[in-house]
Parts: sequence; structure tokens; C-alpha cells
Amino acid sequence: MDKEQLRAPSHWDIAFIRRFMFLFGPISSLFDFATFALMLFAFHAVPGEFRAGWFIESIATQTLIIFAIRTRRVPFLRSRPSVGLIGASLGVVALGIFVPLSPLAGVLGFDPLPVPFFLALLGMIVVYMFLVEFAKAWFFSRAAQQLPAGLPVRRRHETHHIARRASRFSAPVKVPSASSARPR
Repeated sequence: MDKEQLRAPSHWDIAFIRRFMFLFGPISSLFDFATFALMLFAFHAVPGEFRAGWFIESIATQTLIIFAIRTRRVPFLRSRPSVGLIGASLGVVALGIFVPLSPLAGVLGFDPLPVPFFLALLGMIVVYMFLVEFAKAWFFSRAAQQLPAGLPVRRRHETHHIARRASRFSAPVKVPSASSARPR
């Protein structure tokens, strides 16, 4: 998460989530329809190719979009994700591309895709990410979506979590700090 999102505890805001879904959901659907058109009209795909193409497009776009929606920063490249998130996301996309090429393809009803499909997919992903970034810039520029300015930083007592969550099972014990544990 970005530092500005950690200033204060966040609460679920159903109205915010609804507005977010109503903007970004149709963008995702638009690219599903673009994939359908590409597969049917450009590649004249048979059912197995159609299923494989939609599967790969869905996995790729819905996984890579995590990088754009995880931060309010535009462009999303200004916010550095963790190595774990990058690895997991790229692993999921690679697995999604591999499954239609694997021995499981026949069981799942997938047929091999032509190489030009993957070039078209790459172009669609780039356009999708740009459109989402544009929508995100507009969405978060509106006053209703702004983070509150000047919120005080809340600091809780070091035993807060123990006292609140595990009071029935444990007694808080003061842990010596690093400065008091050093030999003098």
C-alpha cells in the first residue's frame, strides 16, 4: 500500500465500492466483448480456440489490473508493488497461458491459438491498462473519492492487539525494547 493510504484506519464504504464497480466493471466487460469480436471476426475461431482465447485474456487482464487498482497514484508505475505480488501475478498469467497449451487443454476444451492472437492480446492489455489509468485519474480526482487531508496519526499502546483480541487467552507482557536490551 502507499504511505498516504496508511495514515488512518480505513473503513468499508459501500457507496465508494459501488461507484468503483460501476466505473471499472464495464471497462472489463468492454474488453471481454473486444476479445469476442477479435476471436470471431479476425481469427474465425472454432469453439476450442474461442474458449482458450477468452480464458487467457481474462486471466491476463484481471490479474494485471491489480497493479493499477491497488494504488491511487497515476500512473500506477509510481507505486512500487512488492516482489511477492509481482511474482505471483506474473506466475498466474504464465500459468494461464500455459494451461491451453498443456495436456489439460483437451480435457478443458481448449484448442491451440495462433501466434498473432498473442500479439493482439498484448495490444489489448496495453490499451486496457491505459483506459483503466485514465478512468482512475478521473475517479480519484472527484471530491467524493479524495482521502481526508490532515488526519492525525493514531498510535495505539503496544499491548492493544493482545488486550483486544486475545485477552481471554494471554496476559500482556512488556517486551524489552531494542535500546534497553543493548549492553552498556
